[in-house]
Amino acid sequence: MRSEPITGEVLSRKTDATVFIALLCLTAITALVSFVDLGRFNTFAALAIAGIKATLVAMFFMGVIHSPRLTRVIVAASLLWLAIMLMLTLGDYLTRGWVPYPGK
Repeated sequence: MRSEPITGEVLSRKTDATVFIALLCLTAITALVSFVDLGRFNTFAALAIAGIKATLVAMFFMGVIHSPRLTRVIVAASLLWLAIMLMLTLGDYLTRGWVPYPGK
């Protein structure tokens, strides 16, 4: 087997530890927010915190922060497509009760 040289940037232990601690803190915040009644904003708060955690994991642990520009473009396009799909799904879900009789 031939081993390929590592061409990407290697994060320092300090950066890894900082991101790990941030993820732990965000997980604790998620758990604490679940006990607070925010009404309709519970889902929004949980998704916002999850989005921040996903961004940290993608940027640092998956190496997007040190990736070429094309990788960043692909990540951005994927997030844009996800947003489009979520908006279409949300639009369908929110307008289901507009017609009082199904099929009319």
